[in-house]
Amino acid sequence: MASIEKASSNDPPSYDGSSRVKPLGTDVLAGEVFEGETQSTQRGLKSRHAQMIALGGTIGTGLFVGSGQTLARGGPAFLLGSYIVLSFFIFCVVTAIVEVAAYLPTPGSSMNLFAYRYVSKSLGFALGYLYFYSLGILVPYELTAAGLVIDYWNSPVNIGVWITIMMVVVIGLNALPVRFYGETEFWFAATKVIMMLGLLMVSIILFFGGGPSKDRLGFRYWKEPGAANTYMAGGDTGRFIALLSTFVMSSFPFAFAPEMLITTGGEMESPRRNLPIAARRYIYRLIFFYVGCVLAIGIIVPSNDPALTAGGEGAGSSPFVIGMKRNGIKALDSVVNGGILISAWSSANGFFYLSSRSLYALSLQGSAPKIFSRCTKSGIPYMCVAATSVFCLLAYLNVGNSASVVFNWFVNITNTSSYISWIACGIIYLRFRRACITQNVTGELPYRSPIQPYGSYIIMVGYAFLLLINGFTVFWPENWSASSFLTSYIGIPIFAAIYFGHRIYARNDKWAYDPHEVDLHTGMERVLAEEKPPPVRNSKWTKVLTCLWE
Repeated sequence: MASIEKASSNDPPSYDGSSRVKPLGTDVLAGEVFEGETQSTQRGLKSRHAQMIALGGTIGTGLFVGSGQTLARGGPAFLLGSYIVLSFFIFCVVTAIVEVAAYLPTPGSSMNLFAYRYVSKSLGFALGYLYFYSLGILVPYELTAAGLVIDYWNSPVNIGVWITIMMVVVIGLNALPVRFYGETEFWFAATKVIMMLGLLMVSIILFFGGGPSKDRLGFRYWKEPGAANTYMAGGDTGRFIALLSTFVMSSFPFAFAPEMLITTGGEMESPRRNLPIAARRYIYRLIFFYVGCVLAIGIIVPSNDPALTAGGEGAGSSPFVIGMKRNGIKALDSVVNGGILISAWSSANGFFYLSSRSLYALSLQGSAPKIFSRCTKSGIPYMCVAATSVFCLLAYLNVGNSASVVFNWFVNITNTSSYISWIACGIIYLRFRRACITQNVTGELPYRSPIQPYGSYIIMVGYAFLLLINGFTVFWPENWSASSFLTSYIGIPIFAAIYFGHRIYARNDKWAYDPHEVDLHTGMERVLAEEKPPPVRNSKWTKVLTCLWE
């Protein structure tokens, strides 16, 4: 293994534009990180794998089930408006980070590695551990959700057995060469997309009165009980509180979706070509699946239906199932419950992948022990997979009622993690853009977004606002409790402690690298050598048909 070259601790990584590192920096990114002088991950993900992983990983229980509680909170108009705004925010995030990642998608590609390379060691350190622990904790959360979904069918088997089975499969898939993980996730995601298309078609039929009762729904429920609800107060004040609360609740289904696309870039075939394709198409998928979904459920079920907040597992609280039952369509609940099970299982698989690759990137940048950068001959960072597997054991805390309280505290740590991540993504993009302009390499970027840099300023302000209001209702006297406050905001001081703790350790480092000294070259030779020519399209119709699929 190549050694890390040393120099003064107050200088960032600095390079001469060649494929070799100048000896300037303490434990900085040496050639072994980007040039592949050691065994590293391999590009086993095809374009269809990476893009369906990014799409399908975001279609989970938050959309199928959680959207029902959000509808009950705000009403169909606030729900639809929140999803439109958040879809635009996510598109801003995607276009920003794809512009960064598509330029130099080296092995270990992740936002924490780009933060370490383009902004500062401290941000890369803190963001990497944010991803590692947040995504690692979300794995047992999704495994537990999948077990509860199975209980919808009144299974006589203890939930611990189902958790064990699904845990073994998730760990096994991540221990195999990445192409097996990609193929499994591709079909998981495809199944969810197909089910979503079917539910949207049924909703359209009900809208026009094609259901068993021949009752034309139209926008009936927008009139009665109403397009917008009130919450905790009456009148305009109550509607404003409901709007803010709906906005916060609507962000959960989008969590860590953009980062998933970027992380696959390190193991994707021809990422300089395929990442920009994914970024350009992402907005259509957001509009079709997310905005279309919440528009549909606002049509088929009223926001005051008590089943939306009854707390049933699986399909019991899904607004789609509730809407179908109200309109006389039978036997759909088991089909949707199966889809929700696949969604939870798929999300656990995706979060496991992201967590392990975040630790791998931390090791590459020198922020974690070098043992975690070891890979098998097939490109699997096996020590990272083993470390992430430990998080899965937390799922067993939910088998007992008393231990489940501890598990919930672990999950609460992740409540604000996605907001912090997206704010950091905006910072990373702006520093990367400034370095590109300073070093005059903007003409070499494979992707340029027309909404940047304005989109980055929007997401930084927007998600900072969401971060502050995440638990705003706890400040009402009747709702105040110390535990509720910590539940909503504990993630902020944890991230701050990691970041500023590293700043104390690296106190001689700059807060941000000088744009003249940011490394924009090391690793480019390898990345360009691995690029493959684009496939030949026989007709324009082929391009249209692959827009939502490839």
